[in-house]
Amino acid sequence: MKAKLTNKDSDRIIEMAWEDRTTFDAILFQFGLNEQEVINHMRLELKPSSFKRWRARVQGRKTKHAQLRTFSEGRFKCSRQRQISQNKISKR
Repeated sequence: MKAKLTNKDSDRIIEMAWEDRTTFDAILFQFGLNEQEVINHMRLELKPSSFKRWRARVQGRKTKHAQLRTFSEGRFKCSRQRQISQNKISKR
């Protein structure tokens, strides 16, 4: 890993890695970790069974790789995800 991550950053990387529509490129952009570094981070931080489940889920998933996506405009989060404003979840 390139730099020491805070617990908050580590948790966010894990959260982003589990999200279906968040690409590895988004994690690289925000935290400077490439795909292999994210995999190594997940291996270290998750229980072995959780890592195996995540790895099986992510492997070959088109939405995790920007080059394989079928749509041109992508977001770092799902459009159905609620907006957060001033630390409170706002209503739609």
